[in-house]
Amino acid sequence: MIAICGGAVSGSEAAALAAREGAIVVLLEQNLRPYGKIEDGLPRWHAKLRSKEYAKIDENLATEGVLYVPGTRLGEHLSFADAAGNTGFSAVILAHGAWKDRTLPVEGIDAFVGKGLSYQNSFVYWFNHYEENDYDGPTFPIHDRAAVIGGGLASIDVCKILNLELYKRALRERGIEVDLEQLEVKGIPRTLETHGIEPGELGIHGCTLYYRRGKEDMPLASMDNPTPEQLIKLRKSRVKIMDKVSSKYLVHLEEFATPVAFTHDNESLNGLTFQRTEVVDGRVRMTPETFEVATSQVISSIGSIPMPIEGVPMRGELYEWEDWSEGKLIDGVYGLGNVLTGKGNIKASRKNSREITPRVIEKALARPAVPAEVVNKILDTVRRRWEAVGYSGDYTSWIEAHRTEHQ
Repeated sequence: MIAICGGAVSGSEAAALAAREGAIVVLLEQNLRPYGKIEDGLPRWHAKLRSKEYAKIDENLATEGVLYVPGTRLGEHLSFADAAGNTGFSAVILAHGAWKDRTLPVEGIDAFVGKGLSYQNSFVYWFNHYEENDYDGPTFPIHDRAAVIGGGLASIDVCKILNLELYKRALRERGIEVDLEQLEVKGIPRTLETHGIEPGELGIHGCTLYYRRGKEDMPLASMDNPTPEQLIKLRKSRVKIMDKVSSKYLVHLEEFATPVAFTHDNESLNGLTFQRTEVVDGRVRMTPETFEVATSQVISSIGSIPMPIEGVPMRGELYEWEDWSEGKLIDGVYGLGNVLTGKGNIKASRKNSREITPRVIEKALARPAVPAEVVNKILDTVRRRWEAVGYSGDYTSWIEAHRTEHQ
């Protein structure tokens, strides 16, 4: 028997692979639906991609031999110690992604979370779900002249959300309703042109993305071990991507700038102090120059890290992998996808799962068979969790009953 924590891209791939090799897979999913950042971290305008990935995950988790256990979080409903040693699984695979935002390194600023400061993961989650009738999570204002700290693809998504919402709302005030997904496809200038409006007429400045390097270094396109010639093309591609974002979604970019301090009025943030940087021999170096920015909304998008779980060995803010290439954490416990690689994209997670899972299965199947009484004990635990969340054991009917308005 193999336990897998997390049912999205890498976890569902591992589950299907293991089940097809004859293993009984207990898949623990923290949410009621298994789609992870496909649903909660990928902005909802990616409708076709989301539907495609939902279908693939559904196909994997409907595989015979996969026992889906929704609403069950490792470290809360099942301790890591029990999963890794006391329960009797032949192997445990961690595939629960990276959901904790890396802290913005400005001393004292986290006191203003919810008071002008937000983090990427919760902000994108809100955007994907706030129009649903049963949404009861946190809400986020949309202010003009917001400051986004980042530089990767996720920070681009945050900037697009801000500006798309700003212009959608401004058009609504003029009696013009636009579909946000169509606004994303056409872009802001073309959409405004359709309605005979110049961007400047709406009085919107838009958000600014602050990045500590130049745009040719933004991780918007990547390649493993590029040659010098490939690196030149890669850097040009990054510039081209960012220039398109700026023109199509009216996003401003401030290069070579990193936040070092903030101002506030006791109730909320009202500004940031930035320090200019320079890149010397590939390293970011501070310069003496600083500048001030007035803003009432700051969104940090500088990366996601795994949530700490009691009992999981840590090295700094990451899990302490014993053998990264094999995904080994400790004996019998392995990791896949974003929780291991730090790469949140779909292709990388699926590739990593397909590389590591067969080796995990081989080692698990080489261990002594799990005794019948241990199997029965695990199945009893599964049934208790099913009862607690109201799950019948039929994955397909469960997903059908838990569809959302955007699916």
